[in-house]
Amino acid sequence: MAGRVAGKVAFVTGAGRGQGRSHAVRLAEEGADIIAVDICEDVPSVKYSMASKEELAETARLVEALDRRVVAVKADVRDQVALAVGVDAAVAELGRLDIVVANAGICTWQTWDETPMDVWQDTIDINLTGVWNTLVVGAPHLIKAGGGSMIATSSTAGLKGLPFLGPYVAAKHGVVGIAKALANELARYSIRVNTVHPTGVNTPLVTASLGNLDPMLDKNPDLRPLFMNALPVEILEPREISNTVLFLASDESAYVTGVQLSVDAGSTNR
Repeated sequence: MAGRVAGKVAFVTGAGRGQGRSHAVRLAEEGADIIAVDICEDVPSVKYSMASKEELAETARLVEALDRRVVAVKADVRDQVALAVGVDAAVAELGRLDIVVANAGICTWQTWDETPMDVWQDTIDINLTGVWNTLVVGAPHLIKAGGGSMIATSSTAGLKGLPFLGPYVAAKHGVVGIAKALANELARYSIRVNTVHPTGVNTPLVTASLGNLDPMLDKNPDLRPLFMNALPVEILEPREISNTVLFLASDESAYVTGVQLSVDAGSTNR
């Protein structure tokens, strides 16, 4: 039985681990070849480590184990020129591009008055400009292919004002704006552009950065409910988000565009 994205090629950023790896593997399970991109370098303003070259190689191994082709690219989404060089070469090798998953991101927690400028700038550069660069680099290839799907990872923080995440909230709201604008501009080419909005997901981005949150919530208990899900689950697994990415990547969502799709256990409904 053919997979739901059989014969397609997907470009996934932040693919070294976490949601990015999960998306790459899930799409490969359903027949897609993968362009897996990650920075494979630490960002000085972020206290946890970024994915390593070895972790990106492991993502590639997992895709190949599914008998799919994969090209792993070390690139920084902040550098549009270098990103384009890497992706163009990968598309030339794999033959086409149909799906773009702009997933790379960082997250740090701090109050508004303890947010250093480098944290603000790095978060905007990676989580917002990096999404723009990813979509812009991918778009010409999707146009050439006759259409396709672009999916950008936003967050519940892209739909409501979660505290202690000022730069992250700003960037994730901005991702929605980019996607909605491009959904209109690229519709003539049969390219769909949507955003996915997870609640907390069990990845290093979340688990490695959560240590600062509880002390801030202890000082501001009235804000704690903003982080609570409606359904009885505290944190989701990456594959649960990947299933939604797969839906948006597949022909099952052929007429879904400009949509903000929450996978948040009811968090934004509260």
